[in-house]
Amino acid sequence: MKFNISGYSTALFATWYFVEELGLLFDSGDGVAASLLQKARKVEHVFISHADRDHLGGLLQFNQLNAREGYPILHYPAHCGSFPAIEEFSKKFDPHVKGTIWKPVIEDQEIQIADHLIVKVIRNEHVKADKGIYKSFSYKVYQTKTKLKPEYASLPQDRIKQLIAKSGREALSEIVRTNILTYSGDTPVDDYSKWDNSKILIHEATFLGGIDEERINKHGNKHSNLDEVIKMVSEINIETLILGHFSSRYSNEQIDGQIKKLCKEYLIKIPVYRVLPGQVHKDILSGSPINQ
Repeated sequence: MKFNISGYSTALFATWYFVEELGLLFDSGDGVAASLLQKARKVEHVFISHADRDHLGGLLQFNQLNAREGYPILHYPAHCGSFPAIEEFSKKFDPHVKGTIWKPVIEDQEIQIADHLIVKVIRNEHVKADKGIYKSFSYKVYQTKTKLKPEYASLPQDRIKQLIAKSGREALSEIVRTNILTYSGDTPVDDYSKWDNSKILIHEATFLGGIDEERINKHGNKHSNLDEVIKMVSEINIETLILGHFSSRYSNEQIDGQIKKLCKEYLIKIPVYRVLPGQVHKDILSGSPINQ
């Protein structure tokens, strides 16, 4: 499936990504409703990564315009108190949004968003929190398909029908899961296995590197450096990379130059796209990869 992914992602100011075919919105930063306009009505599920204001600043307006009975369904880290407060306020301020569903989620929870689509909640280390306390998440989207078990796949159709009649289809089948898309949210680079075997990885790359940025990253909530992300991608199996959440301290030329340099250094052959600071990027994957 080819996805139409649109997004805006500038560190400190606003971040959101919309996957049109899946009716999914990841984060809800400022300007999301004004950018999507009527397409926002296609959103059924919103997955918020954490409670930083640049990731939820557009949520009130988005919900005010698009709330209807049972939708949107807003998923958020279970121990972020901001969301129950926003829910309470929004229902008092705009009574017609009472149909919106607010759902706290926890680590490793799996949410069925369609017949063959599951979103899995992945803990990340952007916000420091004790074990069992959930403040910051990444999300993985899986497509599921039912297939014949390998030991039956080569049998003649007549024999397969006989076995189904005798034992039932479920006995001969298995569910295969494919990680079609992963959204990192804000996170440092740590466990590569979180992102391995993603067909599309949307990953933050706040900093381009340098001593000052290393000092910043040691004290506040943790972010990723571009060189760490590209190094990780060179060692795992993904098919497409979308980079975003760059700091606005960098020019477009600096960002593009560094991406090209690192892709060459690490022999990155997969297509790499980027969301530049201050720009809404529509249908990201329809453009030309920055490294090709």
